[in-house]
Amino acid sequence: MFNLFLAVFPEIFIINATFILLIHGVVFSTSKKDDYPPLVSNVGWLGLLSVLITLLLLAAGAPLLTIAHLFWNNFFRRDNFTYFCQILLLLSTAGTISMCFDFFEKERFDAFEFIVLILLSTCSMLLMISAYDLIAMYLAIELQSLCFYVIAASKRKSEFSTEAGLKYLILGAFSSGILLFGCSMIYGSTGATHFDQLAKILTGYEITGARSSGIFMGILFIAVGFLFKITAVPFHMWAPDIYEGSPTPVTAFLSIAPKISIFANMLRVFIVASYGGTLQQIFFFCSIASMILGALAAMAQTKVKRLLAYSSIGHVGYICIGFSCGTIEGIQSLLIGIFIYALMTIDAFAIVLALRQTRVKYIADLGALAKTNPILAMTFSITMFSYAGIPPLAGFCSKFYLFFAALGCGAYFLALVGVVTSVIGCFYYIRLVKRMFFDRPRTWILYEPMDRDKSLLLAMTSSFIILFFLYPSSLFDLTHQMALSLYL
Repeated sequence: MFNLFLAVFPEIFIINATFILLIHGVVFSTSKKDDYPPLVSNVGWLGLLSVLITLLLLAAGAPLLTIAHLFWNNFFRRDNFTYFCQILLLLSTAGTISMCFDFFEKERFDAFEFIVLILLSTCSMLLMISAYDLIAMYLAIELQSLCFYVIAASKRKSEFSTEAGLKYLILGAFSSGILLFGCSMIYGSTGATHFDQLAKILTGYEITGARSSGIFMGILFIAVGFLFKITAVPFHMWAPDIYEGSPTPVTAFLSIAPKISIFANMLRVFIVASYGGTLQQIFFFCSIASMILGALAAMAQTKVKRLLAYSSIGHVGYICIGFSCGTIEGIQSLLIGIFIYALMTIDAFAIVLALRQTRVKYIADLGALAKTNPILAMTFSITMFSYAGIPPLAGFCSKFYLFFAALGCGAYFLALVGVVTSVIGCFYYIRLVKRMFFDRPRTWILYEPMDRDKSLLLAMTSSFIILFFLYPSSLFDLTHQMALSLYL
């Protein structure tokens, strides 16, 4: 019993820390004696400390993972897969919070609730990663979504931010309804919500008759709900507008953290409980469509954040290649892809936030960057080359392993589309590099120095992107263990 308490102690700690920070913010920000102080940086540092302590608690619980544990009435499961996905999620959250502080100061952003909502959504995503039941999964997804609706509209004086929050609320509520309808159809047809029970019922099950059509439609609706949450085509329509309208730290958080938790939960639901040929074809189609649309639509973009939004859609297509394979190698390549994508995206958005200080909004505004801030231009170029998949950077290793997994399971067309769209993607990534180094700007912009937090963050992520090819085996071994633990 004590071991199980230790296993869930990180989630208990971060939930309690979030509530304490909320009470701290409410009490002191309304204090007339202290002249109503702005607490967003204070709460931000405490929130970052809470995330790092949660990481340490997770690391302390690692010896308990020799076998998988089911806890809280078997609603949640703790194993190697859960452990490493949660560590990646917490690292992404810490990276996002650490790049916010300069933004708070420059934009005079005083809403401490922003950090509280990020921590609350992180709690829900930690629970989502370990969820092992349809009810627990849906409740965790809904809590995460409610936080996202608010933080997307957190810049109250901006009509673009308000529009982003409203669009996300309407479309997100619609997708959550579809997801819940799918869960109810599965329960109505099988009488089970636990993944192990569903796996026993659906193993070797022929989809024929009225009862089976209910199971099939339920799985289909759940898949549609998940595909919306990860911005896969054709359910991507909300992403570009919301990525552009939301505050830049929110865009960074939305493009990384939910994808880690949703892909982890998708692997549990479909690989463990209900993976079939029809579902494989759906992900096959969405993967191809996401890669093609992400590559072609990004070519027409003139704004940096919209370009990164379509780049994110394209990368979801690449990551879905691993899901479409349905093999151990496919799952392993998917996990490698998510890990490297998260680091590249943190790197890209830290640079965008540094550039937003001088109101750089359009790609054309990057013209003077190489002459006024060559180190930042070089770092941005390395990130773009990695996104494009140019060797020997980490992005190349990620795509190579995904295409290799597709070839291994006979999905030659999927690998071919991936290679072609990667070549097309090189055009708009290298166009950014050309703009920074070779184009003469119409108006010269003097870039302000970057703050220390983002400098350290960029140093760590860029070092990983550049040096990953020297020793990739540790990540490959780690992801292989995670993939195997799904089946054990």
